[in-house]
Amino acid sequence: MTLTSSINRRQFLASSGLAVGAFLGLGMIPYQFQQIEPDTEGPLALVPTHFPSLLHAFVWRNWNLVPTERMAKTIGATASQIRGLAREMLLPKEQSVSDSQWERSYLTVIRRNWHLLPKSQLLILMDWTNEHLEFTLIEDDFFYVKLGNLKPKCKTLNYTEAMKSLDKAELAKFRKRLQSVFPKGLPKQEEPFFHFVEELSAASPTKVEEGDSMFSPRLAYPYFALFGDPLLSESTDSYPDAYLEKMHAKGVDSIWMHIVLSKISPFPWDMKQSKNWEKRLANMAKLVDRAGQKGIKIFLYLNEPRNQTKEFFAKYPQLKGSGNSLCTSKSEVQEYLKSSLAVIAERVPGLGGFFSISASENPTHCWSHNRGNLCPNCGPKGAGKVIAELNNLYIDAIENGYRKAKKTLASHSERPRLIVWDWGWQDGIAEVVLPSLKNESLSFMSVSEWSLPIERGGIKSQVGEYSISSIGPGPRATKHWKIAKENNIACMAKIQANNSWEIGAIPYIPALYNVGQHISNLRNAGVTGLMLGWSLGGYPSPNLELVDMLGKNKSMPFEEAILKVAENRYGEYGTKVAEAWKIFSMAFREFPYNISVVYTAPLQAGPSNLLWKNETNYKATMVGLPYDDLKSWRSIYPEDVFVSQLQKVCDGFSSGIMLLKSATKNKKNSKLMQQEINVAEALYLHYASIVNQAKFIMARRELQSSNSNDVKAKLKNILKSEIDLALRLAEVQGSDSRIGFEASNHYFYVPQDLFEKALNCSQLIEDYS
Repeated sequence: MTLTSSINRRQFLASSGLAVGAFLGLGMIPYQFQQIEPDTEGPLALVPTHFPSLLHAFVWRNWNLVPTERMAKTIGATASQIRGLAREMLLPKEQSVSDSQWERSYLTVIRRNWHLLPKSQLLILMDWTNEHLEFTLIEDDFFYVKLGNLKPKCKTLNYTEAMKSLDKAELAKFRKRLQSVFPKGLPKQEEPFFHFVEELSAASPTKVEEGDSMFSPRLAYPYFALFGDPLLSESTDSYPDAYLEKMHAKGVDSIWMHIVLSKISPFPWDMKQSKNWEKRLANMAKLVDRAGQKGIKIFLYLNEPRNQTKEFFAKYPQLKGSGNSLCTSKSEVQEYLKSSLAVIAERVPGLGGFFSISASENPTHCWSHNRGNLCPNCGPKGAGKVIAELNNLYIDAIENGYRKAKKTLASHSERPRLIVWDWGWQDGIAEVVLPSLKNESLSFMSVSEWSLPIERGGIKSQVGEYSISSIGPGPRATKHWKIAKENNIACMAKIQANNSWEIGAIPYIPALYNVGQHISNLRNAGVTGLMLGWSLGGYPSPNLELVDMLGKNKSMPFEEAILKVAENRYGEYGTKVAEAWKIFSMAFREFPYNISVVYTAPLQAGPSNLLWKNETNYKATMVGLPYDDLKSWRSIYPEDVFVSQLQKVCDGFSSGIMLLKSATKNKKNSKLMQQEINVAEALYLHYASIVNQAKFIMARRELQSSNSNDVKAKLKNILKSEIDLALRLAEVQGSDSRIGFEASNHYFYVPQDLFEKALNCSQLIEDYS
């Protein structure tokens, strides 16, 4: 099975990463998703030599993340043998791995074993079929892209053989290193994994700010929603009532979820694709009803019709368009879309609506990857007309389903809305599409900060998206909104109110002055709705509270709103918190933004990213594995500018953190205040580590040409600093389970990874000594 996607030449330029999800697929450098390579293919895996053997690395990385019995089965050991190795390495007490933990950490497990196990053993460790693994790599936000579109070549790991070949001298060195770095044993993890799910799912008093907002919908993605196929289950794990209430109290009136149309409606040419569609649709109706009772609407991601396989088109050649697309100019395809959307609109009363993406990674029509000229039906129409026809078809189908629902229901909800998103549209398309749209129950959405000119460290560039360091709106959105308004279409802005890929490993970026200024600008721009973030950014945070307050108090200066949010949330500390937020905001404006920096630098991994004595030659992946690819990390920025800009952010955050700690000195911190400090400190530790990592890579290169003791001393000082940062972040994460987590990637790291980084750096210090 292959899947074709694309990224924006203007945005991503020649940088190495591949864009995925709706933050990707901009137009038009194609790439191919291929099945994971067999065990015999791929580049050689990276060997973590800070462990005495791969066996030790395997136990360390999987302990308490994978059931012990399954670890044992994977490598031909017994559970007691695994436990024995864990004890020898001072690993914490064995904990059971619950189904709930596994559902939110399987991506974490795959990532940490990518360079340890061949595919055959990975399947045993996951207890999955090959089909399950392939589906996950494709459908879980294109996880294979985040792993580099390749599987490193790994040797089969066998317990007996590994123990026979174990180098006793290396084992002795490791034990000495372990004792040196952790003389009191590994620090205890105070808060268990995913404790935040329990907290956010627990009932608690909530107060909704009075008044009507000028922005509706206010659309977010759930903070800990399950990926995969959650609608097959009637579980409320992804959308518990208490969480919905907390989000509504922060001003969110809608959440969105990913769907594949053929999974929730009949796919007439291959009903196997639609197995259990009625069950999924019934569960969706229950969710819509339950969320509606909490003041939350549900919107569905509409990226249709999805591409099909070569085998499918061999059977139905008359449906084929450009590439692997179903041609939306064909009457059969149009009828499929109409009937499917009508069924959803009819059977799910109360549905908020849909938002359409018509130029993303999935080739959903003949022009979606700018190759419509290959289709005799769509080529003469041009991309703009094809996109307009497709969205008008959506509108008609939704309307038909809604009318049927009105006839059969004693009472009915308001008509589902279609949000047309210009994500990925090339220049000139909006001018064709927007005047052609039927505007009944329609909104038009644009990424607010897209194409915003910026200058950082003397380097001029433009913003793509995912930026809180840059304050929109930019000229692209402003231009497109103007066209929409001229055609009586309501306008929405897609922003990142909580966090962004500038750092998604924390629940929100405490740069509220940047968020407040952006919302203030959008009030003046006449925007009437907001998407508050893509798959990251669904934590009930002070950022969301600020957006809500500014929407409901249309003339309130954002500085006044920020102070009120701080006082409401932190009481006596409110003034100092607002002051710290301003310091954080000004510092964050120095972030060396570029879409390649955002996608490939170790922004999510922070100190957990390992360092290597020699260049790995691996390319940094998309929001996944950064390796030591400094060239991709820095993108358009010279090395010294990249480092100095990140250092400016660190300096500002260090100052703000000191202010917060000083304000609470000699006082018993409330949990909220400590969590606020944790969020800021985690960002600081991530960025300070990237500064270290960049300096290490530059000094490593310098050593190759000089081999001087001065350079070795420099490297050792960097490594000592990195150990301190890793252990401090482990302490923060160990007391605050939110740190390091993001819904579409699970945990980017856990404390054991940060402890491993300390061992990694300690070994390098030995080498340079």
